[in-house]
Amino acid sequence: MYEVELKFPLPDPAAFRRRLAECGARPGPVVGQSDLYFNHPVRDFAQTDEAFRVRLSDDRAFVTYKGPLVDSQTKTRREIEVLLAGDHAGDKFAEILKLLGFRPVREVKKRRQPHELSWQGRDFEVAIDDVVDLGVFAEFETLADEAARPAATDAILALASQFQLPPPERKSYLSLLLAKNV
Repeated sequence: MYEVELKFPLPDPAAFRRRLAECGARPGPVVGQSDLYFNHPVRDFAQTDEAFRVRLSDDRAFVTYKGPLVDSQTKTRREIEVLLAGDHAGDKFAEILKLLGFRPVREVKKRRQPHELSWQGRDFEVAIDDVVDLGVFAEFETLADEAARPAATDAILALASQFQLPPPERKSYLSLLLAKNV
């Protein structure tokens, strides 16, 4: 599956929340997320445009691989995410990665409020992310297989155009934080 995503800085989060509600979005609970990104022992993910992380999201842990971007309009990439089970599973898996030679790059912390939105026959998650040391962003996301990817790209661009947002941010939160050097 491909994650088709657009991300925008939010100059007015309250107005964005109101517009989401007008569109029929259903808010979910706010969750705390901590993403620890790793670099491969023999290839540089910054050069290959890949990402590999361990995410702690409240009481759950995930490991996620994101492949290189595949289009120039959105942040579309192959994503594989696996739920880790057991006590302290995220910390234990991170320790295994370090023992195998993966290098921790940076931790990204945020508070995320996801919203479910069905729009023009497609399901979206629209998240409001308050990222430590970066600010507040809106993330639009939908999933598609290879055949449906062009339609998903068109749909996400059309949906985002309904919100009068600044230009999208194509860099990841990790890249933005590394550029700020905070």
